[in-house]
Amino acid sequence: MNPAPDGRKPGRDRSELSALTDLWPYMWPPDRPDLKLRVVIAVLALVVAKILTVLVPYTYKWVTDALVGDSDHRKMVALATVPILLVIAYGVGRIMATGFNQLRDALFARVGQHAVRTLANRTFIHLHELSLRFHLQRRTGGLSRVIERGTNGIESIVRYTILNSLPTALEFALTAAVIWYQFGFVYVVVIAITVCLYVWFTVKMSNWRIGIVRVMNSSDTEANAKAIDSLLNYETVKYFNNERMESERFDRSVAVYEKAAIQTWTSLAWLNQGQTVIFTVGTVVCMVLSAYAVVRGEQSVGDFVLINSLLMQLSVPLNFIGFIYREIRQGLADIEAMFDLLDVAPEVTDRADARPLAVSSGAVTFDDVSFHYDPDRPILKNLSFTVPAGHTVALVGPSGAGKSTISRLIFRFYDVTGGRILIDGQDVRDVTQASLRAAIGIVPQDTVLFNDTIAYNIRYGRPSAGDAEVAEAAASAQIADFVASLPQGYATEVGERGLKLSGGEKQRVAIARTILKSPPVLILDEATSALDTRTEQDIQSAIDRVARDRTTLVIAHRLSTIVDADQILVLEAGRIVERGSHGELIALGGLYAEMWERQREAAEAEQAAAAAGEDFPRASPEPVLAP
Repeated sequence: MNPAPDGRKPGRDRSELSALTDLWPYMWPPDRPDLKLRVVIAVLALVVAKILTVLVPYTYKWVTDALVGDSDHRKMVALATVPILLVIAYGVGRIMATGFNQLRDALFARVGQHAVRTLANRTFIHLHELSLRFHLQRRTGGLSRVIERGTNGIESIVRYTILNSLPTALEFALTAAVIWYQFGFVYVVVIAITVCLYVWFTVKMSNWRIGIVRVMNSSDTEANAKAIDSLLNYETVKYFNNERMESERFDRSVAVYEKAAIQTWTSLAWLNQGQTVIFTVGTVVCMVLSAYAVVRGEQSVGDFVLINSLLMQLSVPLNFIGFIYREIRQGLADIEAMFDLLDVAPEVTDRADARPLAVSSGAVTFDDVSFHYDPDRPILKNLSFTVPAGHTVALVGPSGAGKSTISRLIFRFYDVTGGRILIDGQDVRDVTQASLRAAIGIVPQDTVLFNDTIAYNIRYGRPSAGDAEVAEAAASAQIADFVASLPQGYATEVGERGLKLSGGEKQRVAIARTILKSPPVLILDEATSALDTRTEQDIQSAIDRVARDRTTLVIAHRLSTIVDADQILVLEAGRIVERGSHGELIALGGLYAEMWERQREAAEAEQAAAAAGEDFPRASPEPVLAP
């Protein structure tokens, strides 16, 4: 199914009904009969609890009638056991009603939490299935906030839909039936009018408040996204001395949240006050009718107490009607964004008949490949080349020529818009993404590490690897000595995005990670371009060992790193304009020769500055972690 223009699956109209329909499988999971049984028992418990709740006020009526029925002291003493037993029955009834309610909540706890966990995990998995294009257009902070509020909203909806909507409706029906039987139709009419006005007012006010809540959630998401964005770019903020600008930018979003939050609490006060006025008027009318009936001798004092108890008891589910509606609507507002995420169709998917990639030698072929992110801006134009098994082919060219796009296409982060990419003769679109990516390793230019230990980041290449294999990969990447010098060794935390390591150390970790993965196809995406010359030379030898006997595609910025490549392809504006060995391209005197000459002059200037004792700009900071 092709995504709609906004990235969502076509044919979906997000509404409260569709959201509840989507939630139903999680409230009634088809593969969990144990959870279904819990739901059934919980529903039976709530039915018993509501029947007891409606009957308990009768004991209050009987106690009152027994106490005021005869003023003779001797008869009162003789009949004292009756009201005492009724009072005890009243207490037992309340305890049992509460007990069944608590049993219901306890039984349903696992159902609700299972629904939250399942849907949250599904959303997390779905986010990883979405295309790189989607993630490049979204803010990570905003996504995390959407998931956080969405899981909270799921729990509210699951809990209040089953645990409160049904018992509220049941209690109202039972109470109305008792009042009709005990007091007559007029009382039911008064209560029905009261309830209708109450519900109408609650819905009207809640709908207004939902709009305010959406504004509040939107500003909260924006503020959180800006905060995380700023903190992730902490160094850049410091470099340009822009703390004040970041603070003001964050505060503008918080100010919108503040205004909406004030409106939310103010509107809640008006809602509560309006509900109180409507219900109180209805209660007063019913009690006036009962008082007149008592004066006329048509009802007993116990009846007056009973109608008061029933109405006070009815106020609880009525309050829950407003509360449930508000919670469900707010929960739906919170999960709208989460369901929108789930509605986004992955741009790249496995075909129904996709098979695992069978790697024999690892040869990579681009056959007349074209690609564009936007139809008006073609990136690659009819590109054809082959990286033979065990050979190294380098891609060079000016910025924007399409070099990094080639690596993304091999990994199938995007599908080609023309031509095909083959590995050992198999179109990458015909094989599973998991098997394809398992066969490819990459050492990227910008190595981002997980905020965990050095061992965890190296083992990420093959999570099943043992400690000895991790240490062996580190030694091959020439980082073992550095790790051994640290007090905590491989258990050393690297910090957010690996910021506690220098650029060279991060690259060595990335190399060790790729060595541990041991892929037949290797991509080096400008792996040393961000490093200074000395660090680059140290790391290049480690990279050469990784690339030995592997099919290697090198995306190069510094031409000195690819002079020994079997073939060099020179890209310009998405086309191959030159190809050959280093010597052949220098002799050709074209674009490659021009680039080589410029870099040679820059290298000579750097060496001259170093010989003169001058500081030359470094591309990477010194290590932060000291032994």
